[in-house]
Amino acid sequence: MITALDHVQLSAPPGSEDALRAFYAGVLGLTELPKPPALAARGGCWFGSGPVQLHLGVEADFRPARKAHPGLRVTAIDAFATRLTTHAIPVTWDDNLPGHRRFYADDPVGNRLEFLESVTGSP
Repeated sequence: MITALDHVQLSAPPGSEDALRAFYAGVLGLTELPKPPALAARGGCWFGSGPVQLHLGVEADFRPARKAHPGLRVTAIDAFATRLTTHAIPVTWDDNLPGHRRFYADDPVGNRLEFLESVTGSP
């Protein structure tokens, strides 16, 4: 029986860890999580906030995820969007999901991310 989602992994090109840390920790406010030593040797980095974990793994033949993406729930979505645009990260609003406000943005290596907030009374 599946009980929870442990993490989502996205790919990144070799040598992109500093840019990923600046974005995921510096801009998004996630905490960098220690990787087990055997996995740390492979490169990449892990981030989390509460029960949410994003793992960024190095892939030599990297191509950014454009359709597949994590959907990250946020509070105060307008302030969160402003936080990204203040760092020169474009956001694209999408009003096609009933009961939610959401936008998309790309991480520094081009992976698509969705940020969403439920409208009052919606799950």
